[in-house]
Amino acid sequence: MKDESRSIMIRQAVGAIVMKDNQFLLAHKTKINTLTGSEKIKGEWDFIKGGIEDSDESVQHAMLRELKEETGCTDFLIKKQFPDQICFEFPEKMKIGYERQETTMFLVEFTGVIADLLPIDEEIAELQFFAREEVIDKLTHEDTKSFFIKNLSQLSTK
Repeated sequence: MKDESRSIMIRQAVGAIVMKDNQFLLAHKTKINTLTGSEKIKGEWDFIKGGIEDSDESVQHAMLRELKEETGCTDFLIKKQFPDQICFEFPEKMKIGYERQETTMFLVEFTGVIADLLPIDEEIAELQFFAREEVIDKLTHEDTKSFFIKNLSQLSTK
């Protein structure tokens, strides 16, 4: 019988809808971390996302750190934090100490040169900007797609 009294381990994370000139930055992830280590996958398009670390001073600090780790750049300006989160349960093989993830999402403006964006994280094969209409078709995960669609009206860096 399952012990329902135990607490569920929840990973706190951050994610960014990065914009530049009405285009949105997506990362093409080709590896994931699993119980047995790093594993190749067919590829998923997603926003820049990552776990909050104990050394992060705030969720904003965590977001800027993740952006640097995954793009090699620091030319980002956080415009807003969304009130809602992207939440999901980890698949069994990906439960690396956590059962669920709660991702605080931000709208971020990229102020740099696109050619300077280079994936540093070994999970990411490619970084690319897409037009608003293309993003919905490219995003792999339904929860992320739904979040993007729900917040379309708020996606302006002005």
